[in-house]
Amino acid sequence: MKIDIFPHIFTQGYYDRMMTVSEAAAKYHKNRVRDLPMLVDLEMRFKVMDQHEGYTQFLTLAGPGIENFCDPKVSPELARIANDGMAELCLKYPDRFMGFAASLPMNNMDACLKEVDRAITQLGARGVQIFTNVNGRPLDEVEFRPLFKKMAEYDFPIWLHPARPATFPDYQNESHSRYELWWVFGWPYESSIAMSRLVFTGIFDELPNLKIITHHLGAMIPYFEGRIGPGLDILGSRTPAHDKHLWEHSLKQRPIDYFRKFYADTAVSGPGAMECGIAFFGVDNVVYGSDMPFDHEGGAFNVRETMRSLDCCTLAPSDRVKIYETNARKLIKIPR
Repeated sequence: MKIDIFPHIFTQGYYDRMMTVSEAAAKYHKNRVRDLPMLVDLEMRFKVMDQHEGYTQFLTLAGPGIENFCDPKVSPELARIANDGMAELCLKYPDRFMGFAASLPMNNMDACLKEVDRAITQLGARGVQIFTNVNGRPLDEVEFRPLFKKMAEYDFPIWLHPARPATFPDYQNESHSRYELWWVFGWPYESSIAMSRLVFTGIFDELPNLKIITHHLGAMIPYFEGRIGPGLDILGSRTPAHDKHLWEHSLKQRPIDYFRKFYADTAVSGPGAMECGIAFFGVDNVVYGSDMPFDHEGGAFNVRETMRSLDCCTLAPSDRVKIYETNARKLIKIPR
């Protein structure tokens, strides 16, 4: 079996409600579905899924985060609709959808924590999905720490998806990113910064049971092992004394040891990138994920190419089974 741990979807009810939130939200999401109908169209999704024997999906809502287009009064409603819809799909198509990660109203933390409890205890969610910032605010802010604590207590993972808009410029004297580089390079950078900030706040010392699944095979992290390892080991050695507060930390291990505690999905194309990511995180911390349907074929390419890249890697058959199935089952606690 192949469990796709990080595909994306819009449930019909969620999409319909999004279209009424605001004119800007309606225009944005209408364009997304026009270009990627598989976000909503189940029959199209099933046709692609049927091309791969034993292939099943664990659902996550497509971005952007609900808090990006809803105020704190409306976002809890959207989260409930999204989670109810994904739970319904999992009940209706158990052979297609193994489970789902709940979406959250991150701009309303009281409602967010309540929705975590509702989604897990009443709907059967096996984790939650959040984005790498909350309307520009870093995840390591104190306000968000209760969410991480709650997920560690539940012992279910957090799916971490990158978020960075086109209005985040490439240079300070510009107003927008050009050539869509805001996601081509901006998203991997964004994920890497979010991971790093969480590491340096000591989140894994505080919550050793915490499990975070990073999209796109850990973003930049595997490819900069030298900077993260020996580089961060001498953190502050070249920093002026008056900036000492910017680099002090009280981590119990080397910084690089904490980065290896993250989990990573296989949503990259090419055996070279796949080999690098697996070598960094280790086969026990990598899970198969495709990022479907965000590709030029509307969903088919990413599913096919992530499998091809993974199958080209030099792995023992038992390790390949771990990445395709066993690791995911352990994280979401669904036995064979």
